[in-house]
Amino acid sequence: MIRLKDTRHQNTASFLGSAIRIAEYYGFAPLDKAASASHPSGAAVPGVEKRRIPSAAECEADMSFARRDERGLVSVAKRCLSRARGTESRLLWRLSIGSPRERSSVPSAALELHVIGTGGAIAEALLIVVADAIAAEAGIAQRILSINNIGSPDSSNRYVRDVGLYLRKHIESISPTLRPRVALDPLGALVQLIERGHPATSRAPQSMEYLTEEERRKFWDLLEYLEVFGLPYELNPHVLGSRDCWAHSLYEISAPDEETGVRISLASGGRYDPLAARFADAPAAMISITCEVRGRTRARPEVRPAPSIYFAHLGPEARRRALRVLEMLRAAEIPVHQSLCLERIGEQMASARSFSVPHILIMGHKEAMEGTILVREVATNSQDAVPLPDLIQYLRRHRMAVGA
Repeated sequence: MIRLKDTRHQNTASFLGSAIRIAEYYGFAPLDKAASASHPSGAAVPGVEKRRIPSAAECEADMSFARRDERGLVSVAKRCLSRARGTESRLLWRLSIGSPRERSSVPSAALELHVIGTGGAIAEALLIVVADAIAAEAGIAQRILSINNIGSPDSSNRYVRDVGLYLRKHIESISPTLRPRVALDPLGALVQLIERGHPATSRAPQSMEYLTEEERRKFWDLLEYLEVFGLPYELNPHVLGSRDCWAHSLYEISAPDEETGVRISLASGGRYDPLAARFADAPAAMISITCEVRGRTRARPEVRPAPSIYFAHLGPEARRRALRVLEMLRAAEIPVHQSLCLERIGEQMASARSFSVPHILIMGHKEAMEGTILVREVATNSQDAVPLPDLIQYLRRHRMAVGA
């Protein structure tokens, strides 16, 4: 949990206001105001097979939780997935204030970011970059990004079996109250032992050693996004969670305590496809940034001018470099529309037309490799190729760096 004394903020409202502003810059919208995907009349949607959606309580009764914070994700996931619309991606944020952080009696506030409907690594990369930007903007200079991959529910069976065999070898050193869980839920027992600092956990089987070739390739996609962005990370086998909730990537952002050197968790999350599948046929990923509650908690809503620029990308190389360009524009306080979760340029151009922007930034494979970007004027279809280091000054010089 972020301690306000480690930040530039005097109260919780100030921190949350800054965090929400950054999240909304990247396109996240409040969950409470997002339209539901259900048919307005309540009737069946033509061409869509009816499916009974279980309640959150039914899911909780049928699931095994490795961490205390996972139980609260169930109801939130159901709300987020109710906003899923076919193959359309949704970027949502949700605020929770006043609940104590797990293993702590200190009241906390949590800003959750969810990407619904995107199965590619861009979803996790976007969440990590935004959460890191929030922590950096708060004044936390030293941040540690830890990542793990537990694979899919099917491919991780052998890993969980080996964890169970390993823990049974050390059963005498495990607390009697935790021993029954070793047989019933080996992964959950391992998470508990890691939290307690049990010495045997350092030699436990590691989930990344059990990934299939396809899972390794997808995991490398995420790591490549982070490397291109310039965000350091460590592979940490102790970042784990329940297989009933999570699959593939799990991550945590922490900061070392200046006095003790102990890492303090600032944000955590992962891809929760197994949980999402209970409510909709859509992939989902999230991250939760938590801070202590102090003073005012209600962030003041800000009225921001609509961006007059749309950022479009073409090809995987341009997509990998897009996050760095967007962060550069955000730092310069130049608002833009974007659709990072869309792959086809035609879909992005249609999105740009819906915003009626006068200018479009286009990065294709050629521009990504050359370190340039095309600045197109929609009215005349004329465009200039601008080196990325000169982009901010170019936009300001041509008076494009303001909202509509």
